[in-house]
Amino acid sequence: MMGVSKSSQLLRVGVLPVLSQRFLSSNSSVVTKIHRNTFTRTYPTVLVFPDGSSIRIRYPEPRQIITLPFDMSKLTEAEKKVRLERRKPKEKIIIEEDYDDDFDPTKYLQTSKKK
Repeated sequence: MMGVSKSSQLLRVGVLPVLSQRFLSSNSSVVTKIHRNTFTRTYPTVLVFPDGSSIRIRYPEPRQIITLPFDMSKLTEAEKKVRLERRKPKEKIIIEEDYDDDFDPTKYLQTSKKK
């Protein structure tokens, strides 16, 4: 048996090496999340620039909208003041209506009395 390989000798004897196998199914993936830093596909996302314009891009993470930061150091003092005023919550105006009620209930008493 000089020219016979080791694997063919194992097959003749009937002894096969044991191979470890992983049986993956949908049930095993339900238990935990996917542990990866980058996603395999890209997702449609809206990118909003500081000037207010927006474009649609493909982003590797599932996000709805991405807003780029605005640089306040490039503004003048008047523009900074206007921008900060817009950030403050607006006061709600309560309108109280004053009704001039000239209803006289005694005028209708005769209709409600029974004869």
